Amino acid sequence: MRPMTREEREAFLAEPFVGILSVTAEPERAPLTTPIWYEYQPGGLVKVITPAGLRKARLIEEAGRFALCVQVAVVDDYRYVSVEGPVTEITPASKQAGYDMAARYMGPDRATAYVNATEQTGSGNVVIHMRPERWNAVDFRVLLD
Repeated sequence: MRPMTREEREAFLAEPFVGILSVTAEPERAPLTTPIWYEYQPGGLVKVITPAGLRKARLIEEAGRFALCVQVAVVDDYRYVSVEGPVTEITPASKQAGYDMAARYMGPDRATAYVNATEQTGSGNVVIHMRPERWNAVDFRVLLD
């Protein structure tokens, strides 16, 4: 096992893995932890899209920060990156933002159908931007000679 370099962790986070988002919850509750699609470009912000009225969005707004963890958990290829930081802005999600996120995970053809099918429910979505502040990134892959 070894820590990832900055370049490795940022490239890993930029891959279209399903992330696990965590945010502080109400008193006497465990943190809210949920799978989520996200977007990240090396050196940039982490972006997630969620309906504005959900508990998740409310908790993120109240806490002003969240954490995201992504991993590959396969024998001989176990790596993970977790990152947390402050929310820099919350903006209404455009149809294009929804399409871009769906295309990242589903490809362009399926993304169009997905966005059209969810257009009514997606109209109240917000994009939450987080600036990575703390990183934890480890590569457990077996290194071959």
